[in-house]
Amino acid sequence: MARHSIPDIIEQAEPRRGRTIARTRPLPYSLVRSLRPEQWTKNLIIFGGLLFGQRLLDVPSILKAGGAFVVFCALSGVVYLLNDVADRDADRRHPLKRHRPIASGAVSPAAALATALAIGVVALIAAFLLRVQFGYFAVAYVGLLAFYSGPLKHVVIIDVLTIAIGFVLRAAAGAVVIDVPISNWLLFVTILGALFLALSKRRHELVLLADEATSHRPILQEYSPYLLDQMISVVTASTLVAYAFYTINPETVERFHTNHLSLTLPFLLYGIFRYLYLVHQKEGGGSPAETLLNDRPLLACVALWALAVALIIYGPLR
Repeated sequence: MARHSIPDIIEQAEPRRGRTIARTRPLPYSLVRSLRPEQWTKNLIIFGGLLFGQRLLDVPSILKAGGAFVVFCALSGVVYLLNDVADRDADRRHPLKRHRPIASGAVSPAAALATALAIGVVALIAAFLLRVQFGYFAVAYVGLLAFYSGPLKHVVIIDVLTIAIGFVLRAAAGAVVIDVPISNWLLFVTILGALFLALSKRRHELVLLADEATSHRPILQEYSPYLLDQMISVVTASTLVAYAFYTINPETVERFHTNHLSLTLPFLLYGIFRYLYLVHQKEGGGSPAETLLNDRPLLACVALWALAVALIIYGPLR
């Protein structure tokens, strides 16, 4: 008779436990979980146009930006549904992702796709009603990220670049919906910052899954911790330089009538270093949204940066 260790018994029992839970939870609850509403923080970049476009005190612009935020939260949920349907087999081999509703069997692929279609249509109609140009950005976002769920996630470097471009589309859409120009420097900072998060997430997956990494996400065989660390170093330096140049750029100084934005650079420095600390010392970075919400120093840093920028652009620190 074969012997089994306690870890083996637990490992074999865990999928059965997941299937039992999947059967007992109502379908609407599981569908909402599949939309990952906890990832809402990724769409806060929508408000960048409101802040830097000097519309923070304009009520109609605030309402439009709020509507844009809701639209992109819905579209992000659609993308998560599509991605989870495409990755359901690989997710079942992941120690954490196997508990996702689609991977665990709580939500069928057909139900997920039907929900994605319904939410996607309503969200895109709302996007065009807010502003036609904004609707185009919403369509581009869904199309790009849907394509990512297919072939793009299997192409080395292109996979993380696609994720980063998704953030740029969010930032640009937030400016377009309230009809304000957005600095190219801010778009550079956005894509570099998003690359920093995407590369950190790849590193977390590679370290967490170790030898099983490529069975969960085949593209990980093209990366190594050393390569990712080199990429992260380049992106980190580039992000800091781009933001520093933006704050002292003559166009920025003329637009805001202040050269004090450079005083916010220490917040960016601390935020990046804190995130690297969490990735390397605390094995974090698997979910940037959870990392932000669960780490109080990082959350405080982001909040203080936003407050400092607002005070400099609109308030007494100008």
